Amino acid sequence: MKPVSFYGKLYLIPTTLGEINPEDVLPLTVKRTIDFIDDYIVENEKTARKFIKSIQPEKIQSSLILSTLNKHTEDSEHVKMIQPCLEGKNIGLMSEAGCPGVADPGAVIVKLAHEKGIQVVPLVGPSSILLAIMASGMNGQSFTFNGYIPIDKTEKKIAIKNLEKISQDKNQSQIFIETPFRNNKMLEDILQALNPSTHLCIATDITLPTEYIKTMRASEWKKIKVDLHNRPTIFIIHKM
Repeated sequence: MKPVSFYGKLYLIPTTLGEINPEDVLPLTVKRTIDFIDDYIVENEKTARKFIKSIQPEKIQSSLILSTLNKHTEDSEHVKMIQPCLEGKNIGLMSEAGCPGVADPGAVIVKLAHEKGIQVVPLVGPSSILLAIMASGMNGQSFTFNGYIPIDKTEKKIAIKNLEKISQDKNQSQIFIETPFRNNKMLEDILQALNPSTHLCIATDITLPTEYIKTMRASEWKKIKVDLHNRPTIFIIHKM
């Protein structure tokens, strides 16, 4: 059996949150890391290659070996994906947007790396969840990311009311997301369910030129119109 010191490392490589110059949001460390890694685990090969080219144009695309990891990937494929690390090669793990392993299927690869004794190296980059809570004015010391909430209207209302109650009982901000094409409907349902005095933060297109981040009471949100259709958005609620 090969010693752990022989293994390559798993680098968690952040990407941009949309169409923007990578240099505006990513440190030089990301470019340097991509320069010496040829093996990658990604959500989408086409967009991953585009990102790599944008941040390191001199990288020879034909040298790249990309494995695709998404909801359709069989569990049996995971070990094969990290095999290069066990053979002494470094691997880069990329999310489709933002930080790998956070609200991202890459978490299973990170877990497996730890089980195999492979060193995991997280790199600095934008996380829409953290950037949203930073800019919300809500409780940055106690918050929960709930991922997606139910699509069914009745179940969704119950879920929103439960999160609202938790936020009040625990003084804890509650974060969740929706599929971008359903954002406008989500906002409509949120405003119907919330108490008028509950605070709601909408953070959309974070780090992009069209960035929009605003926190108001639910009663105030009902007085304005904002179009969130197909725009990546974070919703945060907090009832004081």
